[in-house]
Amino acid sequence: MLNLLSKKSCCNLENTSQSNLERIVLIGNPNVGKSVIFNHFSDSYAVVSNYPGTTVAVSTGKGKLCGKEYEIIDTPGMYSLQPITDEERVSQNYLFDNKVFVYLHVIDAKNLQRMLPLTLQLIDAAVPLILVLNMMDEARNKGIRINAARLEQKLGIPVVCTTSITGEGMDKLEEAISTYDPGHVASKVEYGRGITYAINSISSLLRSEYAISKKALAQLLLLNDGLALGKVRQNGEDITAIGKIVESTEKEYSDPLNYVMTIERQVFVNDITDYVMTTEAVADENKKMDHNGTRKSLGERIDRLLIQPVTGIPILLLVLYFGLYKFVGGFAAGTVVDYLESTLFGEHINPWVIGNFNSLVPYPVIQDLFVGEYGILTQAVTYAIALIMPLVGAFFIVFSIIEDTGYLPRLAMLIDRVFKKMGMSGRAVIPMVLGFGCATMATMVTRTLETRREKLISNMLLALAIPCSAQLGVILGVLSFSSAALAIWAVVIGLELVVIGYLASKVIPGEKPSFFIEMPPLRLPKLSNVLVKTYSRMQWYFLEVLPLFVLASVLIWVGRLTGLFDIAVRLLGYPSQWIGLPAEAGLMFFYGFFRRDFGAAGLFDMYNAQLLTGVNLVVASITLTLFMPCIAQFLVTVKERGVKTALAMAAFIFPGAFAVGFLVNYFLTAFGVVL
Repeated sequence: MLNLLSKKSCCNLENTSQSNLERIVLIGNPNVGKSVIFNHFSDSYAVVSNYPGTTVAVSTGKGKLCGKEYEIIDTPGMYSLQPITDEERVSQNYLFDNKVFVYLHVIDAKNLQRMLPLTLQLIDAAVPLILVLNMMDEARNKGIRINAARLEQKLGIPVVCTTSITGEGMDKLEEAISTYDPGHVASKVEYGRGITYAINSISSLLRSEYAISKKALAQLLLLNDGLALGKVRQNGEDITAIGKIVESTEKEYSDPLNYVMTIERQVFVNDITDYVMTTEAVADENKKMDHNGTRKSLGERIDRLLIQPVTGIPILLLVLYFGLYKFVGGFAAGTVVDYLESTLFGEHINPWVIGNFNSLVPYPVIQDLFVGEYGILTQAVTYAIALIMPLVGAFFIVFSIIEDTGYLPRLAMLIDRVFKKMGMSGRAVIPMVLGFGCATMATMVTRTLETRREKLISNMLLALAIPCSAQLGVILGVLSFSSAALAIWAVVIGLELVVIGYLASKVIPGEKPSFFIEMPPLRLPKLSNVLVKTYSRMQWYFLEVLPLFVLASVLIWVGRLTGLFDIAVRLLGYPSQWIGLPAEAGLMFFYGFFRRDFGAAGLFDMYNAQLLTGVNLVVASITLTLFMPCIAQFLVTVKERGVKTALAMAAFIFPGAFAVGFLVNYFLTAFGVVL
């Protein structure tokens, strides 16, 4: 990733090169600024990959701190060492990693009391730890004052205050890392007599060495933690004896042991915060009296507007109109794509490439593969750079701005009630919105949802009714000739999403989702962070999409040589005619399977060739949006949900798209609608 924040040198250690780098692991709740710190310290070669054996993505990079190179890892958000989600399990797994030099526990300073319990759990684990009090600017704005020296004394670990988004305190954090001394004597939480006795008894039974302390491991075993049980079983510990201690301890308490330990930990935290933190009244000229006589700040009033349906829905429509329709569909799909595709590639680059390639390679078959109508250089590269890149880039700029303002969690609250009717919680808004950028990426993000049922429903709706940015941009551009055409398309797709989601929630068995989401404060987005996020996402997307475009061109070339291509197109011509389109539209739908972008581009070509009427355009746009997911999304669905589930989705979506197209064409024709 681009490192747009400047770093100061804090010491003059000699530059050393290590083949086996020590690790710095960032850990903490979601939305506390871990990723900004990661971007600050890591170099431009940071990569996102799945944690081994899971589908959870982890960011990894390399960075030099005071001349020494480290591997830096940004873990998924976690609230406790007793994990609930897959993301928390992955973060917990890093605690058993002996290669970690130091853990940076990043917390939101203004929520110190709520986040310190995890710090205490990490202290109990006896791992090398630095506490990072981030977002200090927001804490100060709320009148919160934290005595870091007192907190450091009380906890027995280094404490550094930062505002990562502005770079404040980052030099001090770098210095704290480079001079870290693992010999700190940290404070410990004292639990009740029965729990303390059980922890000591279990730890005395453990014979092997572990990356975390035996007492911390004993705590996890006392709570029947799956990862801890797996580790001790793997090392041949006496599971039976440990189980008897756990069972006898549970009988001593009327409440669950996790609850009892949590209460004890919170009492300890309350004593600490009373000692180190004060809150002052802050004069705010923007505060106004509400109807109850309570003063509300400007941010609180905006918050209320965003989450109330009466005001929140119009605001959402404005965001969609200016963000997606005008910027992505109008500016990117219109101005930028027209120039790149028609002028730059159409008039200059492609004619030069075709002429030079044909003069160097005189074989027609090879020419067709590389510079033919569907060639790698003339179609795959052109579409990837001239069509897809500006559309995806524009979407990710909008998405990054929305993300950095803190609007997404509020949107999740706004539509939670509607999503509950479709078997999902408000958390599902994140993959759904991300699906407008890349449905393949969004399908992977569904793994962050809590229940298997919710993941399955959101996965199906992404495959069914959420157009990616490239497809959306082209469709919005094509339908911009008529506001009525655009309204019909939007209403039909919206109804399909809601109706199928509702029916799926009634048919698919499983646990109903609960809704819990971290609510960050509203912020003005910072340009450097927006650019970093947009760049990294575009880099990922482009590296993913270009090989697929090349693969699609090769498959089309093979299909044309063998005749399979013509057969498939001819077969798709029949349902195309059934919904009132010319048989040539089969080619557009066939493209759509290789890439949704290909299908949208095919629709654009038919539109330019004036092969479609206004009604045809609406029907084709609706059917194409509801048509099969692209091959990349299909393969990710196979990976996430399994082959049978992916095939079942395809078997439902394929005929369903044409059925809806048929109904729309029937009613528009029957009522004599002219567009």
